[in-house]
Amino acid sequence: MTTHRKLIEVALPLEAINRESAREKSIRHGHPSTLHLWWARRPLAACRAVIFASIVDDPSSHPEQFPTEASQDAERQRLFRLIEELVKWENVNNEEVLGRARAEILKATDGNPPPLLDPFAGGGSIPLEAQRLGLEAHASDLNPVAVLINKALIEIPPKFAGRPPVHPDVGANGRSPLLGRDWRGAEGLAEDVRYYGQWMRDEAERRIGRLYPKVKLPGIEASAGLPQGWEKPPKGSNLEKGGGEATVIAWLWARTVRCPNPACGAQMPLVRSFALSTKAGKQAWVEPIVDRSQQPPIVRFEVRTGIGKPREGTVNRRGATCLCCGTPTPLSYVRLEAQDGRMGTIPLAIVADSPMGRIYLPPDSEHEKIARSAQPRWKPEERVTTPSHDVDRLPMYGMYTWGDAFTPRQLVALTTFSDLVGEARERVRCDAIAAGLPDDGVLLEEGGITATAYADAIATYLAFALDKGVDYWSSICSWHSSGEKMRNTFGRQAIAMVWDYAECCPFSNSTGNWLACIEWVWKVIAQLPCRGKATVLQLDAISAQRGDASSVISTDPPYYDNIGYADLSDFFYVWLRRSLVHSYSCLFSTLLVPKAQELVATPYRFGGSKERAQQFFETGLGEAFKRMRERTNPDYPLTIYYAFKQAEFECGDNDGPDTAMVVASTGWETMLEGLIRSDFQITGTWPMRTELGNRIVADKSNALASSIVLVCRPRPDDAPLTTRRDFLNALKRELPAALRDLQRGNIAPVDLAQASIGPGMAIYSRYRRVLEADGAAMTVRTALALINQALDAYLAEQEGEYDADTRWALAWFEQFGFEEGPFGDAETLSKAKNTSVGGMVEAGILAARGGKVRLLRREELPADWDPGADRRLTVWEVAQQLIRTMQERGEPAAAALLSQVGGLGDVARDLAYRLYTICERKGWSSEALPYNGLVVAWSEVGRLAVEQPKEMPMQGGLFDS
Repeated sequence: MTTHRKLIEVALPLEAINRESAREKSIRHGHPSTLHLWWARRPLAACRAVIFASIVDDPSSHPEQFPTEASQDAERQRLFRLIEELVKWENVNNEEVLGRARAEILKATDGNPPPLLDPFAGGGSIPLEAQRLGLEAHASDLNPVAVLINKALIEIPPKFAGRPPVHPDVGANGRSPLLGRDWRGAEGLAEDVRYYGQWMRDEAERRIGRLYPKVKLPGIEASAGLPQGWEKPPKGSNLEKGGGEATVIAWLWARTVRCPNPACGAQMPLVRSFALSTKAGKQAWVEPIVDRSQQPPIVRFEVRTGIGKPREGTVNRRGATCLCCGTPTPLSYVRLEAQDGRMGTIPLAIVADSPMGRIYLPPDSEHEKIARSAQPRWKPEERVTTPSHDVDRLPMYGMYTWGDAFTPRQLVALTTFSDLVGEARERVRCDAIAAGLPDDGVLLEEGGITATAYADAIATYLAFALDKGVDYWSSICSWHSSGEKMRNTFGRQAIAMVWDYAECCPFSNSTGNWLACIEWVWKVIAQLPCRGKATVLQLDAISAQRGDASSVISTDPPYYDNIGYADLSDFFYVWLRRSLVHSYSCLFSTLLVPKAQELVATPYRFGGSKERAQQFFETGLGEAFKRMRERTNPDYPLTIYYAFKQAEFECGDNDGPDTAMVVASTGWETMLEGLIRSDFQITGTWPMRTELGNRIVADKSNALASSIVLVCRPRPDDAPLTTRRDFLNALKRELPAALRDLQRGNIAPVDLAQASIGPGMAIYSRYRRVLEADGAAMTVRTALALINQALDAYLAEQEGEYDADTRWALAWFEQFGFEEGPFGDAETLSKAKNTSVGGMVEAGILAARGGKVRLLRREELPADWDPGADRRLTVWEVAQQLIRTMQERGEPAAAALLSQVGGLGDVARDLAYRLYTICERKGWSSEALPYNGLVVAWSEVGRLAVEQPKEMPMQGGLFDS
């Protein structure tokens, strides 16, 4: 039987897919990512495009229909236009667009589309998009939190699709009182979650509202005016008359330890930042006041607004400083105090909401007394896994159990809402019966579809809302001074230590309140596709693939040791289990998330042995790939998402660390070794923008921004052998074209090394073996090293496009950066590059004085630079001026400059790749960022440049001649 090449093995509209994938990460309400937090979730747009293109044939597979290249390209462009519409968030439920995509899939499969299996389902993006495209979706994961997320996305909604809500306030005819029509898809389910979530909020406030008092506002005298940042109070309000009350958004606290100075002994407030609001015109901060009249001294806090700035914080990565006596204190002392139970807390400020906006007030003794009076009836006593690097900050600072991550008042709130999940479940069951739904008592977990199962479904989503609260109601949350809002626990894929934390009020109207948590959830439910058959099982990836049925397999396997999903999931699992154990007794049969079988290379599970951890990961992942080869439908390729950035460097005998070469990546090596040993070959690779650049872990860093989607087929049994020399020749012949395509697609420099692995390994994997000179098989590690060397050679060869001055600047930068170097070295290098030091000074890129030479920094270059009038134009200056203009004046101004430099702009972009690579190897992270940013913004800057009028007046005379 002839296997047709699929579209994903030939071409994709990658720019459109990447644009929508990156944009999707900024979408909030209604997006499945807001249903429940999951780490490293793939964008829906990318998953939808990959699945569609993996099933639909490339036109070249049908020469009888498309006999010429022109006709094939025309058909390909038609499919591209469909994909470009398909990946837009606005079309996520557009039945016209989705209908066309499903019709293409039916045509490609003769009306019998295959099921899709994701054995590492995680956050559920892949099976959800398979369901949206009309495929039968099968998802599995060992992690019970991931299993429940997948059930909530693809398994539960179809069971109750098209049904009206059961709550008593629904219209008498069962129609929507808000929409004026019948309930579609999961809208009825969503409405019940909203209704019972509101009931929980009202009931919780009745029970524990006393623990969250309103704050009394100071009187506002007309003569005194308003504090800076306050708006005028509403006419006739209590605030205008003086005083009044406001709802608290958050109470801000600082942790404390006793000063180690015996002459002091004060409780040292540990504060990272005293800033409350950094918004222009609304600045506010906490001012510490030391009272030395007491012994030991005590610290109280006042709130300041207006002109001024806060003092430096008292704690950072190097240690802490006592506010009272100035004694520096190492973090080791702070940790010991915390581990011995001697870490305390002190109130810093109160943030309230009012008709005038955010109000910052000093601590209130009555509020402090109320907070400390909270007595939780229950707390999670399960121990925090240690020494997992994802969660080890908790026990390091005396928080040994998961309950220790919460204040007593937070525990009271969480247990109250958890109890109400169970109570709401019973109310739903009774209301469902009253609404006419039969009840056979069969649980949802057991396959039920009547009143009891429906109550389980609503309880599941309410428990997810509670987990949103868990994320915002821990003592690991902080106050976002620039956004004036709560910041949640998981700003990154680990639990960090937070010194000055924010305690959220569940009954406010600000970020993190209970109704906001409910809203995140019900808006997702209303958007779910609710189509066809779906199954979700709690199984490891190997067990999930046993059986005879063949499937399309698309999956996102774990990334070696990057993320400890099981360790992190315990944070939520203990609360899910408390709320839902009676509905899912099998899923929550363990006290914590199962970890022994989890496929991650975590040494602590193997007595600290990295070798045993790596062997475990290699063996497990290899077995999973072996099962994939047995289970995958031979008509369709296997697609694997992989996003791992870990470079290992190797120096020559006479080289220093600055000349280190990337030789391999352990994560990539391990994954590829398992894939190739399972007799797969790579037939396509696509770098897809899947990581959000504004997340905390990527802020001001060079974090990986793309996943590489590997397209694989079983390697033919008659695949040839080859030699190292032939493999190197193939790399030299084929890799440059692939790298040029990646650069034309504006792949970020931070991702280029990872993306080059794909086409390089595609060459390596098409052979049964690559033989070394001694007849031994070349290892994946060696192949990766050779691919990285080929990438270096390719970037070096691009220097031929540069002018002599730029070639000199590049070589000098690699040795000295922007620091000074000897004039003699500069002169010698200039002769080798066929230029002169004096000429480069004249060109305006170099300073030479006192026997020293250095490259001018971007901010030192002429602010009124006019490329048209520059008599010695260099690619170096074009690149630096583009970056400077974009940083100082934005993309439109950079586009105006790009339109003036013409073709030199593309060469400057290529230079940015080379400069980024140098900076990364040197460890110059801050200097690497601008080069990465230039390439990332290139598509938009280029688009704006094309739209520039021929004669455009420049603002401020920047480019005037």
